[in-house]
Amino acid sequence: MRALEFHETGQPLRVVERAEPGIGPGEVLLKVAYCGICGSDVHATEASASQVGRGTVLGHEFSGEVVQSSDAAWRPGDRVIGVPLKPCDECRPLGACKDGLGILCPSNRIVGMSPEAPGGYAEYVRINGRQLLRVPDSIALDAAALAEPLAVGAHAVRLAGQLLGRRVLVIGAGPIGLATTAFARRAGARDVVVSEIDGTRRERALQLGASALLDPGAGPLGERFRQETGGPPDVVFECVGVPGVLAQAIDVAGIRGRIVVVGVCRHEDRILPRAAIRKELLLQFVLGYTPEDFQLSLDLLGSSGFDAGAMITGRVTFDELPDVFESLRHPNAHGKVLLEPFARRNDITTSIGR
Repeated sequence: MRALEFHETGQPLRVVERAEPGIGPGEVLLKVAYCGICGSDVHATEASASQVGRGTVLGHEFSGEVVQSSDAAWRPGDRVIGVPLKPCDECRPLGACKDGLGILCPSNRIVGMSPEAPGGYAEYVRINGRQLLRVPDSIALDAAALAEPLAVGAHAVRLAGQLLGRRVLVIGAGPIGLATTAFARRAGARDVVVSEIDGTRRERALQLGASALLDPGAGPLGERFRQETGGPPDVVFECVGVPGVLAQAIDVAGIRGRIVVVGVCRHEDRILPRAAIRKELLLQFVLGYTPEDFQLSLDLLGSSGFDAGAMITGRVTFDELPDVFESLRHPNAHGKVLLEPFARRNDITTSIGR
């Protein structure tokens, strides 16, 4: 089968031929229909303590069809998504961490983030049957590939506490910011205001549930939020992950507000604790998701009011992916770009950049 491997920082991913994965007890082999390119994939190939190993097949946002199964719950032809977690040997028969830690367990491996757990930048991917969820017939497989980033947003909104009637500020309108926006709106927030520097991304947020849009370069963020909503944010979701944004969130949050840190900042940052103390702010860091969050994502994708197409801004083939992957290291207006492993250029109707 064809796959894309990471080999060296500063070098594009390589298209290689690999043996089709064999499956063991309880495992399932999927034919990958779509796999999203995640910002975490891009960052994982950069020089850092969390860089993936040589030979890693990236990709943890995949949908597909079962082609082989040693799990009685799954048959060839079943349409599925995978919760991209590989529990340790002790917990694998259980299908989940015995301590209930999920993605937080240090013994867990994320599919697509190590050579030992190859991901969806491939024609086929192997996964434990207990990590699968069935995709309803009403949901297309390209939309189903959005379930993973949507699950991150669902998890963030769940950990934010009660949002009914609250004023919410989402900083950043990348895929995670969009997912958070969609779920915050459906959780009953009175206002869901999205701050985003890129105009195209701002407009996309409006399609997915934002009640108002702010350009952070057009004036003081806190003042402009109050003009839109009549008061300060009760909850701020930080979905950017660059130094300085957390301090900005502290500055604009209302008294006894909550800040939910969803963006992954990979560098040291500075805040003034006194600024948060004077407001008695609650600071909540979140990571990943639970299987329940994936089910919420499928529910959202199947709802009549959600436009999955608004999030998908490009589709690429194997041969195109290395160059597109490198281009995503730089600021861009994209939402989610999907790999179609079995497509050729003339098969794809929505290409990158259109």
